Amino acid sequence: MSDRDVQTEVVDAETADGEMAVVVTTPSGDVRATVVIFQDAPGIRGSLREFSARLAEVGYRVVMPDLHHRFGRMIGYEANEATPEARAHVGEMLGAMTDDQIQSDLDAALMATGSASATGMGCVGFCLGARAVYQSMRRLPEQFSAGAMWHPSFLANDVPGSPHLSASTLEHPLYVGIGTADRVQSIEMHQPFFDAVAPLEHVEVQIFDGADHGFTWPTSPNYHEEAATVSWDRTLALFAQHLG
Repeated sequence: MSDRDVQTEVVDAETADGEMAVVVTTPSGDVRATVVIFQDAPGIRGSLREFSARLAEVGYRVVMPDLHHRFGRMIGYEANEATPEARAHVGEMLGAMTDDQIQSDLDAALMATGSASATGMGCVGFCLGARAVYQSMRRLPEQFSAGAMWHPSFLANDVPGSPHLSASTLEHPLYVGIGTADRVQSIEMHQPFFDAVAPLEHVEVQIFDGADHGFTWPTSPNYHEEAATVSWDRTLALFAQHLG
């Protein structure tokens, strides 16, 4: 990343559960808009920093809160670190998360990075972060103008506030990319959400034949070049049209 014309810093935000790191990646030139990244279960790691840098390269200021901060600072596991112990740790952290905690962390991150009153922002979420994208767009429609979900999780379940229950009222554009080979969070599991947004012209659900969960990351055995490339292009097009 050193050869790129972007800058990365870690800002500390105060939350109800202690200090939280927020990774902020900024282009050297003009900023088109701010984009919030909601991590997936393995946490903030090199792959997510790489994705943030790519967004910054095309002009976006990227704000990425460390949603695992209640368990330690900047915990993250790459695919090649997926030992049984690491998987158990990720599962423990995932199981402890709530929508309210994540939204509170978002507010703290926006405050700490000077974005609390910003408008025209975007958000991207991977896996569990996709649910956070939806909750943020629904709760703060005056701030978030578009969002993208990559291999989403938990869009339709029996937890209070499940996105599928209110998805038909979503106001702003949304892109969703998911694969037919995803068995962690299958298309069938999300079908109530997809049915709810089907009448909305500003929501695009793209299904990739053969793509599995976690298709985004080149370091993962589940990497799917077509799904990752098309989702990147569709996300950038959406943001270029609606952000800022």
